[in-house]
Amino acid sequence: MRSLVIAPQWIGDAVMTEPLMRALAANGEKITVAALPWVAPVYRAMPQIQQVIELPFQHGGLQWQARKKLGQSLKGQFDVAYVLPNSFKSALIPFWAKIPTRIGYQGEMRWACLNKRLTNPSKINRPPMVAFYSALAQLSPLSQPTSVPVLATLSSSSHQAALPPELYPILIIPAQQQTAHLQKLALSPKAYYVFAPGAEFGPAKRWPVSHFATLLSSLDAPVLILGSAKESALAGQIIQQASGPQAALAQNLAGKTSLDEALSVIANAKAVFSNDSGLMHVAASFSVPQVAMYGSSSPLHTPPLNQQAAVLWLKNNTSYQPVLDCAPCFKRACPLGHTRCLNDITVDQVQQALATIS
Repeated sequence: MRSLVIAPQWIGDAVMTEPLMRALAANGEKITVAALPWVAPVYRAMPQIQQVIELPFQHGGLQWQARKKLGQSLKGQFDVAYVLPNSFKSALIPFWAKIPTRIGYQGEMRWACLNKRLTNPSKINRPPMVAFYSALAQLSPLSQPTSVPVLATLSSSSHQAALPPELYPILIIPAQQQTAHLQKLALSPKAYYVFAPGAEFGPAKRWPVSHFATLLSSLDAPVLILGSAKESALAGQIIQQASGPQAALAQNLAGKTSLDEALSVIANAKAVFSNDSGLMHVAASFSVPQVAMYGSSSPLHTPPLNQQAAVLWLKNNTSYQPVLDCAPCFKRACPLGHTRCLNDITVDQVQQALATIS
């Protein structure tokens, strides 16, 4: 069974598709992933994938002719396609490739492009994203009835239950590749912490700069700050506001590493501190000790699936007053203008969380 997977466009979502890839490979499917260049390295860290096609597309825009041309070039190469994003445009390549079985979720008038569909869950009762993706394996022509948990069983009332281990994403980077990346950056394994202070979605998912700076000043090893080039200024502000010897040792690597290099850096960190972001999910996939700060989003929907993860979310902190009735709002910026959900997570709480997993 030759399978084409159309990947999501965000790093965190890409990581959360790994259990699906594992389930498909266990069925005997030979997997090719079509992914945008900035998430392709995530799929190269999944050994069960045979090939990664880097899509020549940009964020936004239908790019109709380019998708049609690529789809037509893939005719006859695949037996089944899995379309992971919910957008109409993401379903066009398998349609034009005339792949016999085209699987995905209903949405955006895709009934003509997909011929095997799952109903999208309610936005009110959002299941964990990793289960949302994994459920598509149930529609595989080779699926075993009990091989993947049924999405419908993961109702809002059961979100807080521990997800089964088979839904924990796992990324694997060859040791030789990790060593080469660390040597290039003059780093030693487990000799540094990683900060991932950005969140592409918006400021309502970002712990304050001043908090990160205070935390940096208090740690017992140098800090490397990772992120995109757009987050370089944010990383620079954290280092500028920090004090003490660790401020001088901190490195702003935002926009200065490839994603392949960043994966190796995270895999070898003493611990990772982050918001709910793509790099948070990367850290979880390597089972690195991590502390994750949640604001407008929910760890019931996108948790770091890692036995060594500590999650700080004031929504479920019974001692925090007044209660955050507004959370999770899933907004880019705080609609009420206070962002209490993140501003009130203290550095002391983060340090205590680290102590519980170290």
